[in-house]
Amino acid sequence: MTNIEELRDVIQKLHSVESKHIESVPIKETHQGKTVWTGVVEVFEIIGHPKATKLYAWVHDTDDPKHPRRHVTVLHLHPIQSARDAVRAAIVQEFRSLEPTD
Repeated sequence: MTNIEELRDVIQKLHSVESKHIESVPIKETHQGKTVWTGVVEVFEIIGHPKATKLYAWVHDTDDPKHPRRHVTVLHLHPIQSARDAVRAAIVQEFRSLEPTD
């Protein structure tokens, strides 16, 4: 199974929509001069979603042997307007989830 096929399956399971791959966008995101994320974001047209017509998705390896691959999907909804926006939003979400709660 290719990454595209794997992501289409994930999109179907998470969002209950069909998808069509549009393009692959290489992204290198930096913060204060350091690379914080580099990879390829797959852009999909999605059919049947009530609000979004596009979705950004990617897969990356983890250090967790029980879950060696992580799938990320981000809907093309305001303020997400590009693959880079999707990566930035995912990075922010990941850092927020690591913050201690009071």
